[in-house]
Amino acid sequence: MPPAKTSFVCLPCRAAYKQPPPSPPARGGEEDKRVCPRCAGELIHVGVAFAAPPRRDTEGWRVLSLLLHAGVRFHMGCCCGCDGPGYRPRTLREARERMAYARRTGEPLARALVRPDLP
Repeated sequence: MPPAKTSFVCLPCRAAYKQPPPSPPARGGEEDKRVCPRCAGELIHVGVAFAAPPRRDTEGWRVLSLLLHAGVRFHMGCCCGCDGPGYRPRTLREARERMAYARRTGEPLARALVRPDLP
């Protein structure tokens, strides 16, 4: 059976694509690069547990861009896929709260962004 497809996104086009997973990097080489069919820009691998916001949802795509640039991805929590990717902020307000928390406490931004509750 072929491997399950995974999601890739193009932030400028606000488009998501399901494609076969990237191959492991060759010895001393670069990882598998994917190209957007609309703009020929580089696609970002986001993981199998990703659901793209609608193209017209500007705020959703801004939050997604912030998450991806912080290094947050949407991979399953365990090997059987029962946990899902965990919490991800959906609004700019939620993202800003977590960014302020990270600055205030010194917690890494990627970890603060996926924190479901702030103390």
